[in-house]
Amino acid sequence: MAKDPDKKKPQQVFTLLVEIGRKQGDGLPDTATGAALVVYASGVDEAEAVRETVAILKQADTAPLDVSGYGTLDERLAEGHEISDDEKELMQRALDENAVIVAQMTPFYD
Repeated sequence: MAKDPDKKKPQQVFTLLVEIGRKQGDGLPDTATGAALVVYASGVDEAEAVRETVAILKQADTAPLDVSGYGTLDERLAEGHEISDDEKELMQRALDENAVIVAQMTPFYD
């Protein structure tokens, strides 16, 4: 069966953990050495969600160093992750707005 080139894959929301380094104007506390961000990002696949997230974080004057993917809501539930209603709402917002949502930021200190 041939694929329909006009039929797009549906957007999904992926949970990503992004490590960022220091960059002038990044908004991190002065004594922080970097940070970890929990991000919900929409995309047709995880690779697209990662690319969009990195691009937006660079536009926001941060220095993304590493991105780890944790999958979609369904994948996380299948792995037994407990996901709060607040998280689900942020995921839905990311999907509705075709956006990258930073859900949590944890600065790193030496």
